[in-house]
Amino acid sequence: MKIISFNVNGIRAAMSKGLVEWLTMENPDVLCLQETKAQPEQIDLDPLKEAGYHAYFHSAVKKGYSGVAILAKTAPDQLVIGMNHPAYDAEGRILRADWGDVSVLSAYFPSGSQGDERQAFKMQFLADFLPWLTDLRTERPQLILSGDLNICHKPIDINHPEKHQKSSGFLPDERAWMDELERSGMVDTFRVFDSSSHKYSWWSYRSGARQKNLGWRIDYHWASQNLVDKLLSAGILSDVNFSDHCPVVLELKP
Repeated sequence: MKIISFNVNGIRAAMSKGLVEWLTMENPDVLCLQETKAQPEQIDLDPLKEAGYHAYFHSAVKKGYSGVAILAKTAPDQLVIGMNHPAYDAEGRILRADWGDVSVLSAYFPSGSQGDERQAFKMQFLADFLPWLTDLRTERPQLILSGDLNICHKPIDINHPEKHQKSSGFLPDERAWMDELERSGMVDTFRVFDSSSHKYSWWSYRSGARQKNLGWRIDYHWASQNLVDKLLSAGILSDVNFSDHCPVVLELKP
């Protein structure tokens, strides 16, 4: 099972840049998308269908904002939209698909970089998300959390960490939350296979950050501990350039 997560920063823009052709070549079983920035009726689904994918969307109420999706070769046994939380669900943050005993979440966590109000919203989201996830794991214990979490967990996950101590996405409280996620029994799958530095999934459009590799690793596949023995590989596809993010990939035994 090959799962890719990708913040496309607008699915229509990404499709115009070759997303479907890349998808056909990369051939994942599941593609989790974030920041789709479109309502389903605004998206031409025919190319996705022709590529062999079922497409499911959870869009924000506000047009052109946020939104997540799951594309899958095999239709899921069950699809669950949102967290049953009006404020978060209005922003299109979470979409879950179940195949057999395994569940995959496509998640787009809030950013706090727009100011104090949004940082407070982000912290409340984090406070609500972990208990929700813990409850979900009692029902669906084999779970993969895929998406843009908008947090760098450790200094190795960000360029020049000493410069970002007060930056949203690398704040002590955010990183402590990631520690809690890890202690809860979730595993950062990329770090199972790769402990090296300078591996990022997002770069600012400013100052040639991507060319200089001044990036952040904020896109993840976190797997429940009971799936670790099924992990085959995990990686970052940094050469894919349809967005300010790049895709991250996880492969598991079927």
